[in-house]
Amino acid sequence: MGNTTEQANEHAALYEAAQRFIPGGVNTFGRSIGRPYAFTEATGAYVVDADGQRYLDYHAGFGAVLLGHNHPAVDEAVVRAISGVDQVGLGVTELEVEMARLVVEAIPSAEQAVTVMSGSEAVSHAIRLARAVTGRPLLVKFQGTFHGWYDAVARNLVSPPGRAYGRDPLSAGILDPALDATVIADFNDLDSVRTLFAAHQDRIAAVIVEPVAHNVGALVPAPGFLQGLRELTKEHGSLLIFDEVITGFRHALGGYQEICQVMPDLTVFGKAMGNGYPAAGVAGGRELMQRFLTAGGDVMLAGTFNGNRVTAAATVATIGYLRDHPDFYRRTHQLGQRMRDGLTAIVDELGIAATATGFGGVFSLYFAPPPVTGYRSLERNDNAANAAFHLRMTDAGFLMLPAPLRRNHISGAHTREDIDRTLDRARDVLRGMRDEKSVPML
Repeated sequence: MGNTTEQANEHAALYEAAQRFIPGGVNTFGRSIGRPYAFTEATGAYVVDADGQRYLDYHAGFGAVLLGHNHPAVDEAVVRAISGVDQVGLGVTELEVEMARLVVEAIPSAEQAVTVMSGSEAVSHAIRLARAVTGRPLLVKFQGTFHGWYDAVARNLVSPPGRAYGRDPLSAGILDPALDATVIADFNDLDSVRTLFAAHQDRIAAVIVEPVAHNVGALVPAPGFLQGLRELTKEHGSLLIFDEVITGFRHALGGYQEICQVMPDLTVFGKAMGNGYPAAGVAGGRELMQRFLTAGGDVMLAGTFNGNRVTAAATVATIGYLRDHPDFYRRTHQLGQRMRDGLTAIVDELGIAATATGFGGVFSLYFAPPPVTGYRSLERNDNAANAAFHLRMTDAGFLMLPAPLRRNHISGAHTREDIDRTLDRARDVLRGMRDEKSVPML
């Protein structure tokens, strides 16, 4: 779609206004990467910016959009919900009960669930609950995994050289004791977890893990890794927390735990469960969940908008759609594999040192030779080439977050033809980068 001067001015004006009234012009740090984007429309697999440029969307709101933008089944359910009772702030509603029932029925390890508004909130509740249940202070997380803005986990994501596995906070303003109460292990390395348990006898409350490390692209768990975490935490009296904010509902209705058949003590979920509407929560066994203050326990659970009708309606509609369309996962997994196979063939053809990986409908292209198994493998990634590839694909109309070590998402609205068009453009982009000598070569 061509851009007019009027449209271009409209785009610039919108972004200028955003910078005047919003720090940096965006409301979360991940939105200011690449160009100064400003979007005005979204339907199915496509979004449109203020200049009228149409993009095939693989970013999908950091993975929150699962069925496709503005899916009618979800939007119509939300419209119906907001015409009923709104925010009362006392008691419970039928929609909240239905939402909790569907979540508990979907997640294999869940007996009860609570809902909040964001994954970060859910993580904070899960960690506080784990510390209360065990009476222990420490948390184990993995280098490269991301669990939100909560102080206890806001460290060691994409760490610069020399700071990986050491003290690497994501923000100023975090108290040292909060940082020091979280210790860092290596994804897919059980020995690194054993070392921490040995060093901190009877002090580790929980291990929190993304079962697929999607916040640095797509590090898939090695055979036995998640089961090993389950055995280690049981042996040492700690809880195992699966952060399924990304993997939950996206890879299977029951999340990645349904696929790997490893049952955590607590599950944090969010993003895709509401197809883009703010929705998240915590689920676990009844005995653990009864420790929340809402059930007469001693662990605070509060939030004015927890279980609100928009979240509940969107979640009920999304889970209901997935339950009634079991072919959804077969189809998105097939498209994801087609993309990964296609990218592998392209980089092999061009002689580029790159690795296409992922799971289900998620794919990533690392600019490092295989195998890519853990965070130490990613230290070989050419971050500049990684970011440039995403930016050039976005400029060509295929929206990918223009940053290194980022994942891409295939929604229910994508088609086989979309995948093939994307691969054709990726071949052109990668050939150009090869000719410019801006990618690592085999």
